[in-house]
Amino acid sequence: SPSEHFTLDVKSSDENRKSLFLVLAMSLDRETMPVHMLVLTASDGGRPSLTGTMELVISVLDANDNAPQFNQSVYKVQLPESATDGTLVARVNATDPDEGSNKEFCYSILSSIPIGNRELFTINSKTGEIRLTGTLDFEDVRLHELQIEATDKGTPPLSGHCSVELEVLDMNDNAPEVWVTSLSVPVPEDASVGTVVALLSVSDRDSGANGRVRCWVWPASPFGLEATFAGSYSLVLREALDRERVSEYEVEVRAEDGGAPALRGRRGLRVPVSDVNDNAPAFAQAVYTVLARENNAAGAELARLWARDPDEAGNGRVSYSVWEGGVGGGWRPASSYVSVSGTLWAWAAWGAPAGQVVAKIRAVDADSGYNAWLRYELWEPRGKGPFRVGLYSGEVSTARALEEADGPRQRLVIVVRDHGEPARSATATLSVSLVEAAEAALAAAAGSSSSSSRSAAGVEIGPGAASAATNVWLVVAICAVSSLFLLAVVLYGASRWAPRAAVLSGPGPTTLVCASEVGSWSYSQRHSRSLCVADGAGKSDLMVFSPNFPPPPPGPAAKDAQPEPSALLDT
Repeated sequence: SPSEHFTLDVKSSDENRKSLFLVLAMSLDRETMPVHMLVLTASDGGRPSLTGTMELVISVLDANDNAPQFNQSVYKVQLPESATDGTLVARVNATDPDEGSNKEFCYSILSSIPIGNRELFTINSKTGEIRLTGTLDFEDVRLHELQIEATDKGTPPLSGHCSVELEVLDMNDNAPEVWVTSLSVPVPEDASVGTVVALLSVSDRDSGANGRVRCWVWPASPFGLEATFAGSYSLVLREALDRERVSEYEVEVRAEDGGAPALRGRRGLRVPVSDVNDNAPAFAQAVYTVLARENNAAGAELARLWARDPDEAGNGRVSYSVWEGGVGGGWRPASSYVSVSGTLWAWAAWGAPAGQVVAKIRAVDADSGYNAWLRYELWEPRGKGPFRVGLYSGEVSTARALEEADGPRQRLVIVVRDHGEPARSATATLSVSLVEAAEAALAAAAGSSSSSSRSAAGVEIGPGAASAATNVWLVVAICAVSSLFLLAVVLYGASRWAPRAAVLSGPGPTTLVCASEVGSWSYSQRHSRSLCVADGAGKSDLMVFSPNFPPPPPGPAAKDAQPEPSALLDT
């Protein structure tokens, strides 16, 4: 039979005998034609010619000459990022036209892109099923590429390859995020509309509609949002502020994406409003009618007025004075017979322990000596209040631990009296605000740097730096008093045991030195004649009159001319 793969090679040995050889003319391919059917015909030379035939069946044996072949060179798959562990990614399929062991093969994952994500997938070596062994994240990797290999069991083994491209579909699994990049607080209450309070950045890691974000402010006033560029917003002032009405705002910037269901993000802001001196002090009444008795002593209280200023700190600190307006037509100036005692301010911290110095009242008396020795008394409130006043120091301190039941503010009326006859007095009103410890420290620092009052009474704010300075002065005062006490003891001893015959009295200037627990002073008085030491004085004072000695007469007779010491010296 005609065949392109086989030919006959005839070898003749004699006339009646020939040797035939079937020769392979072209390489065989079992996968194309596994069996070749040939008919061999022999003809003689007679007439008619006679023939003989034989059928040849040639089976082609397999050789491992074919590698496994996939039905697709690239498999494209899409999966949502919410796919769970074990989800089927794809099923690859390869064939090998060989037979026997040459036809058997197994699948494997050769490599992955990105590198390191191979552990997210597994493949069944027999079926070619690829499944997830981890979780997908669109925001991290949007496209995975796997190189799959199929290797047969022939000798030598042959391999076929394909790739699997996995596109991760985005799910709305990320809420919008709001960040504050700049914050300008506190905001003055006179800030104009449009003032930028904060800069914000808003982002959503999702894509498409899931990543489109809209933002707004809650509450809607007095602030609003303005978009500056993609993902950036400005928090601006939309309405005028009034610190006396609202001193601080809790603002929340909210963001919502376009996913289904929509996810939200938020960011809270605290915007304090700083004070501006935009409020004048106001009295409870425009006119007060006061009835006063005639011949009142100077310093008697006629009325007690109270003006309120809703501003804070220095802007809300009120000072009082007598207005001279309306003078004329025979009226005396009001300042000639009426004075105003202003209110002093101090701050104390909640929970301050007993004995903590809050403020120190200082008063000045233009007199000298005993008349200038001042003592302080707490006039109001009477009873067991939370504060007390040092009798001679003027220190206002806590009598017990401060509690919330004491209220936000305490009003103290302090009377300052001298030791003159008759005693004269002045009053001062101290308003103590009870605040947090940090606010009290700031108020004390502000109070120590503020300008001093022109009145005769003043206040030092404590504790803190003011308290430390007070302690230093107390130490100095104690040392001074101790020194004066020792000097008094020495003078007392000298007066007791010194020879009396040597003491003479006569006219001349004398100096009075008075030492007490609150200080010392001196004044001169002429025509004093004796040295006096007062034992057991009711006010613990020591008064020393220094005598003047006349010059002794010349000659030895001067000793006999000395008079006897005065009886007052013995006393």
